[in-house]
Amino acid sequence: MARRSSNTAAVPEAMGALDRFKYEVANEIGVPLTDGYNGNLTSKQNGSVGGYMVKKMIEAQERQMSGGSTPGQF
Repeated sequence: MARRSSNTAAVPEAMGALDRFKYEVANEIGVPLTDGYNGNLTSKQNGSVGGYMVKKMIEAQERQMSGGSTPGQF
């Protein structure tokens, strides 16, 4: 049975931007993420990068959704 990777982008063209975003977030929160092997990092460190990325993406989407629209208007 073939295994599918869950680490795929819904928009493949965004992979480069997502990768840059990952390193930007890691730098912001002080996780020493490097290009290549990062097996020396803990699960907590790696998870914090992904979690903070999601938080920032949700905040950006909320700002975009609230910008200039009134309640009930989409």
